[in-house]
Amino acid sequence: MKIEKKIWPEYFQEIINGKKTFELRLNDFSISESDTLLLKEWNPTTKSYTGREIEKKIGYVGKWKISDLTKFWPQEEIDEKGIQIISLKD
Repeated sequence: MKIEKKIWPEYFQEIINGKKTFELRLNDFSISESDTLLLKEWNPTTKSYTGREIEKKIGYVGKWKISDLTKFWPQEEIDEKGIQIISLKD
């Protein structure tokens, strides 16, 4: 399945540069391993697409609710420090 999503220019460019190898998204759509994510660059200032696009094959998909994270850390620490998403490379 192919899923289309908007992405802001600064994040799009980091994917193009090969630096950003993950996506953090609201779990409001269905996506699975081996699906294709079509990212369409969206300028939030002009509220329009720039015309640049990139397709990426989906690997691992993790889905959590914020309350699920309290099994790993206390809610107070999550509120104080926030959460990091870490990309793993060879």
